[in-house]
Amino acid sequence: MARPLRIEVAGAVYHVTARGNAGQDIFVDDADRLKFLEVLGSVVQRFNWICHAYCLLPNHCHHLVEMPEGNLSQGMRQLNGVYTQAFNRRHGRTGHVLHGYLFTAETQRTQRT
Repeated sequence: MARPLRIEVAGAVYHVTARGNAGQDIFVDDADRLKFLEVLGSVVQRFNWICHAYCLLPNHCHHLVEMPEGNLSQGMRQLNGVYTQAFNRRHGRTGHVLHGYLFTAETQRTQRT
């Protein structure tokens, strides 16, 4: 059964989590983390995202991103694809690095006074 389509709301803030395939590490060392942040930076620019926070752990990562244009799927496809290619090239391997899906949850917006 296919997963339901994600509803992407322009201007929404999302907590996005991506994890390693079969629980494997997606960051072996600082060079991997730096490459991921480089790719994340290019995705933020290309898709006009605002990255409020991120956390890189050995086998998964979290991002808190605001998407003025509601283009989460496009940006994550770019981020995960480019990082996977770089990771596999660097470590002499092939195949999936990230699990086939990501978890997203739209965060509640609160108005500051």
